[in-house]
Amino acid sequence: MQNPPLTPRPPPFLCSITTGSTSKDPKTTLYIILAASLFSLFFFFLLSLSSSSSSSSSQSIPDPFLFPNRQTHHVLFPHTDLSSDPTPPSIAYLISGSAGDSGRILRILFATYHPRNHYLLHLDLTAPQSDRDALALTIQSVPIFKAAQNVNVIGKADHSYPKGSSSISSTLHGASILLRLSLNWDWFVSLNAPDYPLVTQDDLLHILSFLPKDLNFLNHSSYIGWRESRRLRPIIVDPGLYLSEKTGMFYATQKRDLPNAFRLFKGSSFSILSRKFIEFCILATDNLPRTLLMYLANTPSSLSNYFSTILCNSQKFNKTVINHNLLYATFDKPSKGETDLLGSNDFEAMIQSGAAFASGFQLDDPMLDRIDQEILGRSSGNVVPGGWCLGESRNHTCSVWGDADVLRPGLGARRLEKRIVELLSNATFRSRQCIVE
Repeated sequence: MQNPPLTPRPPPFLCSITTGSTSKDPKTTLYIILAASLFSLFFFFLLSLSSSSSSSSSQSIPDPFLFPNRQTHHVLFPHTDLSSDPTPPSIAYLISGSAGDSGRILRILFATYHPRNHYLLHLDLTAPQSDRDALALTIQSVPIFKAAQNVNVIGKADHSYPKGSSSISSTLHGASILLRLSLNWDWFVSLNAPDYPLVTQDDLLHILSFLPKDLNFLNHSSYIGWRESRRLRPIIVDPGLYLSEKTGMFYATQKRDLPNAFRLFKGSSFSILSRKFIEFCILATDNLPRTLLMYLANTPSSLSNYFSTILCNSQKFNKTVINHNLLYATFDKPSKGETDLLGSNDFEAMIQSGAAFASGFQLDDPMLDRIDQEILGRSSGNVVPGGWCLGESRNHTCSVWGDADVLRPGLGARRLEKRIVELLSNATFRSRQCIVE
């Protein structure tokens, strides 16, 4: 197999894999593959802890009108006892895309924006550096982003393949930067270009403010089934950890056994994870995150197994998992676990599901305009209005702002509340939590 033009030549052991040739000692070849990939994954991850992000704004103090250091907040919600409302939480968003996705990333940013949150934008290495620079300049031109100081762009991009461990590296890289950027956020959410919110941030923050901050929302199951032979036992080398240009996966002829030190759980690539759990994974105060990272370094299905396996094998976190990721998605072939594209016929079911996000939107999907108009109340090129917006509607509501602790939840909060109450009911919560099937 020949490498694509301008692609660095892979090491000799990669060539032997791709050509299908066998060495005199297959075990030695296998150990070389594993050792080299583990070294690359750890090196890649260490770089993530030390690499810098390009800030979208100058490092000045956020506008005091947004954060007046108030001890309590007010929720503009009818028939609510204001004195009993907790302080709203904060969400750290990693929003990622590839070449040509700058517009989609910006749209997701506008649709999920709130001054209390923190945002990190990532265009992977398939996008030219000029796109990253243009994205950062666009962020600098938005007054509220400059005032809140809460939007940043990753300057040193990663490759993130759907398969392989580069997707884990890219996610942990973004999460580690967000941990450094702020000490205040409570949950971590990673969004991609086909994703979009179904509730306003006032809706989401209002509901989350009444929940324990150690909860983790993630679809998971111990039933592996056909994934054992196709996604867990095969050995691959992820070129996203080695090469600067995108190319195909390298597959070894050997396969390996499943681990016996811990139980593997399949999960979803989308999740809402607590800050405590993210710190547990990145700081690796326990051996489990490191051990699993080494095991999944050469596995086709990595990201969808990583967080769910750590959560369900950790006594510290296995009681914090809710077996639902608050994402609406359809599956053409459920057995494959791959999301299908959404259509106009999915709109009503999607909204009534009570999900906070949906996945499977195409570029410039007309349903996105409908969500903006009917659900989020967002006009093109503007952020979603919230309780912090004080301007008049005819002059851009959010061009004038006040206290970011003021929330104005709407009907989306009621739908989300209903869904979470169902998930937390005694008949659902514990009975679906890290069950070994």
